Amino acid sequence: MRQKLSFCFLILILLPFFGIAQPHPNQVFEPDFFPFSVWYSGGDARAPMLSTINPESEEEWRKDLQQIRDLGFNTVRTWVEWQRVEPREGEYHFENLRLLMRLADEVGLKVFIQVYADSAPEWLGSQYSDAKFTTQSGVQVEPQAAPGYCVDHAGVHEAMMNFYTETAKVANEYDNLIGWDLWSEPHIINWSNIDYVQNAQFCYCSYTQSRFRNWLREKYGSLDNLNTAWHRSFNSWNQVSPPRFSTILSYTDYIDWKTFIYEKLQKDLSDRYNAIRDADMQHVVTSHAAVSSIIISPHMGEGATDDFLMADAVDYYGVSLYPKHNHPDRHWPAWRVMNMMDFSRSANIDNNGWYVGELQAGKGTIALLVSDPVTPGDHNVWAWTAISKGARGINIYAYHPMSSGYESGGYGLINQDGSLTDRARNAGKIAQIVTKNKDLFLKSKPVPAQVALVYNPLSQMVGGAQRRADYPSGHHDSLIGYYRVFAENNIDVDFIHREDLENKDLSQYKLVILPWSMMLTDEAANGLKRFVENGGYAVAEARTAWNDERGYASERIPGMGLTEVFGVYEDQVWMREEDLDFPLIDRQHPATIPLGAGGKLTGFLYGSSFKPYAGSEIDILATFGLTGKPALTVHKYGNGEAMMIGTFLGLANHPELKPGNAAFIKGLADWAGVNQKVTSSHDGSESAIVDIQLQENEDGYLLFAINHAETEEEVSISLQMEEDGTYSVRELTQEDEFTLETEDGVLLIETMLPGRDARVWEIAK
Repeated sequence: MRQKLSFCFLILILLPFFGIAQPHPNQVFEPDFFPFSVWYSGGDARAPMLSTINPESEEEWRKDLQQIRDLGFNTVRTWVEWQRVEPREGEYHFENLRLLMRLADEVGLKVFIQVYADSAPEWLGSQYSDAKFTTQSGVQVEPQAAPGYCVDHAGVHEAMMNFYTETAKVANEYDNLIGWDLWSEPHIINWSNIDYVQNAQFCYCSYTQSRFRNWLREKYGSLDNLNTAWHRSFNSWNQVSPPRFSTILSYTDYIDWKTFIYEKLQKDLSDRYNAIRDADMQHVVTSHAAVSSIIISPHMGEGATDDFLMADAVDYYGVSLYPKHNHPDRHWPAWRVMNMMDFSRSANIDNNGWYVGELQAGKGTIALLVSDPVTPGDHNVWAWTAISKGARGINIYAYHPMSSGYESGGYGLINQDGSLTDRARNAGKIAQIVTKNKDLFLKSKPVPAQVALVYNPLSQMVGGAQRRADYPSGHHDSLIGYYRVFAENNIDVDFIHREDLENKDLSQYKLVILPWSMMLTDEAANGLKRFVENGGYAVAEARTAWNDERGYASERIPGMGLTEVFGVYEDQVWMREEDLDFPLIDRQHPATIPLGAGGKLTGFLYGSSFKPYAGSEIDILATFGLTGKPALTVHKYGNGEAMMIGTFLGLANHPELKPGNAAFIKGLADWAGVNQKVTSSHDGSESAIVDIQLQENEDGYLLFAINHAETEEEVSISLQMEEDGTYSVRELTQEDEFTLETEDGVLLIETMLPGRDARVWEIAK
């Protein structure tokens, strides 16, 4: 027995070295707590700065933390900053963290830790002077704390990982630690506007270039293969470097470089995850983007992230939400609020949840730009929308308004003088409801969508660097033109990645739409083919699969064998930077019936006409107005159907909805047989958008109704039930309980919904 105990003790000692018990982000994290926090790190210093501890700090911090707890928050989100914590190599100062952890525990608050490594300590630059971020023109960036130094330098990387692990060691001493955010708004460089270099691109230091060469070796296997792909004549791998400008010959090098940047950022996040896991093998680990990557271009010089890739590197990936960030003209409409969250939710589907890393607390300020006030109603809409879309944590930024920098005076939950606001009290009430019902929220998740929109960053790279200024928002606008119609009609929709077409089971979807997909891979084309063959309905737009992932043109359009699926190929294409008419010739098709007798379809940018492929039998729904030739066709393939639209219908539908396009897009769901489990009296309303979301659990449903309008709305909601009977209903925000009877399988809920407010019903048999 003594020998067995000694052996077990030895194994426990060695476990951290072998890493046997470490969780992996591919394993779904199962939370038992729903953090609803406000950002606060002691005193009024703005993140990532830290207040200096003085004799009054303990009393002041305790008072603030007690007030946060009394408002109703269950967690405080604090932060640690590398340059402050490790002013000299190996000399760590966690006094701020220790004091806050202890005081938070005393008042009954959990602690979520944000780690800031982008403002690096000065000793790092002295020791590794060759690790400065470098532009494509060779300009080295002298840090001003930010943006720090390039993590591709081995010394910088080791020092940074040590900082993460040492922080985790200290935090794990406290029982009230609840989780981590490892990287706030990831980019290659953060918080720095290098505007003295035209179109600055990062990072071209020798260490990133070396890492890129290793990436190319893994992809191509040999220098000969690389030479063929890039149209070069390298004699040595040391001659290989990232592209700095475009040529007329090929832009495969540019696609490789930008794809490398996506994957590098994912790996950098994964390294931080592993560094935390070296000392903490149990708490949730997250990160969050500045904005959802649907609006990010791979051409951006500071380094673009792909939410789907980043979500694979942590337990949950999230997003910052600032619907009133600064200028009133830039405030988010309802569709943007919903879209930001739906995209983050979609990227995290395999994680069973996502995080709101930052939720705007108060008015926004950027130098002289000041937003409208943030109201309690805003927080009602934003917070409940996030929860309805499966968020597993909400973090309001910040408790105090910003004390310094160009954001000074903004983004505070309370006033600058420390007095409470109505929105602080209201946010605390939401937090109380969430805490009281945390088990219910954690066991419920959004019902699976039957409609998917394909997010395809490759299509943003058509033409390479030469064309980065041509329609930079084309991909985004095309996706949104479809998304808005489904979202505003309360038809659940997911975003799926192009890679999901390549390697995932898509059988839950009845309808898959590929807007603006001019560049595709053979694997994605094959995945789409399988989807339709197995009974799915697919929609593609003009010039689909025009280019492959190298930037090489297909023999026919649609390329990569998709002519067989869609039954047509492109005959002619006309480019016009104006609205294009597509007269309907079949108004009895399920997708065109909603347009009625006078409705019309409008396209933009391209007008393509088609010819049948190899004798395929196609249905022609519309022609192109300029030529009168077929431009909207449907083809039966296998057990499914494929529709080809000879224009960018989604792009034409944004930013202003075209009534005919909106009716047609909604009709696509009818064509594909999409089942809408819940409908409302406000479906399709543009003036008073009421977002209806349904979640399911083993006991029944959670039904959310969120009124984005300022006015009170009388709303009726019809929920299709599996069987007739009596159902118990509990409304969470007003604590109201009652029973309802179904009629013909429908449960009807009617309510007066105040402006900028929400209701949440738990429904069980």
